[in-house]
Amino acid sequence: MNKRDELIVKYTADLKEKFGVTADMDLLTKVTIGCGPSIYNADSSTVSGSNASELQTIKSNFLIKKLGLKDSTDLDKGIDAIMETYGKSNRNKYRAVVYYLLVKHFKKESVY
Repeated sequence: MNKRDELIVKYTADLKEKFGVTADMDLLTKVTIGCGPSIYNADSSTVSGSNASELQTIKSNFLIKKLGLKDSTDLDKGIDAIMETYGKSNRNKYRAVVYYLLVKHFKKESVY
């Protein structure tokens, strides 16, 4: 099993344990691939739920540019809901899991 496959298994377990979600493996794999090399770096593989600039980057680069959503307060609410469920104090909020949940939340599976 290669490193990416190992990470996908870890993300699947995280989705099940923390969210009670059975992952759509095809979508999770595509989202993980879409994250590129950031998933292999300890710092960039996770998301800081308390860092406003990082959350703004997710909003502008992922939700608006990648998923094609229009800027609105709904985007902030979606991000906040996922961060709240993941646990603000949880230091291991995996980027691929957050992105997967955002794709599902905004029903943008068709982008992948």
